[in-house]
Amino acid sequence: MTSLAERLGYSADSKLVIISCDDLGSSHAANVGVYAALREGAATCASIMIPAPWAHHAAEMYEGDDIGVHLTLNSEHPLYRWGPITQAPSLLSGGGGFPSTIDDLWEHADSDEVRRECRAQIERAMAWGIDVTHLAPHLSSMTLRPEFFDIYLDLAVEFRLPIRLPSTVTSEQAGFPFRSLAAEDGVVFPDWFDHDWRPGSRDRVFEAIAALQPGVTEIHVQPVVDTPEVRAISDDSEHWIDDYRLMVDDTALVIEALEAAGARLIGYRQLREVMRAH
Repeated sequence: MTSLAERLGYSADSKLVIISCDDLGSSHAANVGVYAALREGAATCASIMIPAPWAHHAAEMYEGDDIGVHLTLNSEHPLYRWGPITQAPSLLSGGGGFPSTIDDLWEHADSDEVRRECRAQIERAMAWGIDVTHLAPHLSSMTLRPEFFDIYLDLAVEFRLPIRLPSTVTSEQAGFPFRSLAAEDGVVFPDWFDHDWRPGSRDRVFEAIAALQPGVTEIHVQPVVDTPEVRAISDDSEHWIDDYRLMVDDTALVIEALEAAGARLIGYRQLREVMRAH
């Protein structure tokens, strides 16, 4: 079987790295931080949260960057809320906006409303002029629940887009063979992705680079610039700010680590080209 690296035009033993920025559109600080990481730093792609308050601003800042849709069905910050862009009563929490937790979402969400909302998010990104390169669920809400994964996979097939899938969660742990199902439908996804959502990426990034295996590895970060407003959103903001420092101020350290590992940076746009070519 031809490996993804070979389909991308590299040797089978190549180490290819996607550094992706999550939560574009979540705040003004995120928009500034993510685009700086893409245009001045080491990041190679990002994903936009269409329902979030600063998503339209993020789209206005777009200049052909490698941007996917961060399919959003949760609003996890108690004092900073966003909700569905469609009429979707089952996707609303009692406190307004999307549910705060994945368990709450899974317990109450109607599958038809999830499908309609996610398709609307993709279509709005396109209507705003974004050349969408991939799909990546916010908080992995769609990845590990079979009925939501079916929607995720259907949308990937419909829009001919590669997707993010964890490699650190087994089929036995998930309860269904999500990676095999995606591959059978011709959907492309990175070989390696660490399902680790702890805030702060510095140690995780360097550990992942040092442990790179042949194939395509996605490493996610969440860069924001330092503002009073983003610090008020969450106590995790200090970690997001350090992600910005890592991606922009310490770019040379990241590139040095990649070179030492014999790795090459790529983006999701290359994966989309391969998927659409076949």
